[in-house]
Amino acid sequence: MPTIKDVAKRANVSVATVSRVINNTGYVNIETRHLVEKAIEELGYVPNELARSLFRKKSKIIGLIVPHISTYFFGELIEAIEDAVTQEGYKLMIFNSKDDAELEKKYLNVLNQYNIDGLILTANTRSAKSYLKLNIPILTIDHIIDSTVPSITSDNVRGGELAARKLIENGAKKIIHFRGPSDLITVVDRARGFYQVVDEHNIEAYSFDLDFKNPDINDIEMFIKKHPDVDGIFCSSDIIALYAISALKKLGYNIPEDVQVIGFDNIELSGVLVPKLTTIAQPIDDFGKVSMKIIKTLLQKKELEEVHQVLPVNLIERDTTKKA
Repeated sequence: MPTIKDVAKRANVSVATVSRVINNTGYVNIETRHLVEKAIEELGYVPNELARSLFRKKSKIIGLIVPHISTYFFGELIEAIEDAVTQEGYKLMIFNSKDDAELEKKYLNVLNQYNIDGLILTANTRSAKSYLKLNIPILTIDHIIDSTVPSITSDNVRGGELAARKLIENGAKKIIHFRGPSDLITVVDRARGFYQVVDEHNIEAYSFDLDFKNPDINDIEMFIKKHPDVDGIFCSSDIIALYAISALKKLGYNIPEDVQVIGFDNIELSGVLVPKLTTIAQPIDDFGKVSMKIIKTLLQKKELEEVHQVLPVNLIERDTTKKA
């Protein structure tokens, strides 16, 4: 593969002159420029984008760190963000942290090496101070790492309220809440909205924490058996809800006649599997559009109208809740 030195040798000019032609910086007379361009064409030279980005101090790359790339929700979120990023002429570099602090440290080095223009952070990082030292625009999704760092999140409190009200309006008297990990702010907010409504109506409710990525169906079955008269279930994610539905079927419950189920996220699967899942829809496409809009504003060194944005959610009624 030809190098910039090969081009300089073919055109009988310095490497610095070739660099000025490629990056369109500094003065190069027309005749010399034509010689360089002819050498590039003859050799089939392709400029090193990384080297050019280091020279320009801009890479046109936006970094995205997610906690688990294999989950349905984050898969759909990545696609929405990538669509928004590419529409603005940028490229997306994705990092899968796997909630691993050591892996995050390695990614920090990569972010520096590639001269990333901006960073979107969805992982629940333990390295907030390290990210702040990057000195690039940073946006967080679904959590706040610092009051000065812009963030966007769904209205998780409202989502919990909508789920509780729907179950109660449909006659549920004993409700199980299968939560995600209770150290996540999204889970805490969804639970807060849920219990505000449940307590207001003096409804019995029982909570059990599960892993978002790999919920244990045996734990779900065990908890349902402890509360055999359950007639409503609210889950902090659609994946947990799908596991709960499977457990209910195995235990002989009819859905929604015996037990109504509501999930959270509105992933594509929720409207495909049978029964189709009633869920709280997050505005995934808006996450992508708003994320890139904020990053662009920060790159232009303009002031944001709102540092921490909350996007609306809505209830999607399907087959796992009773019809009004």
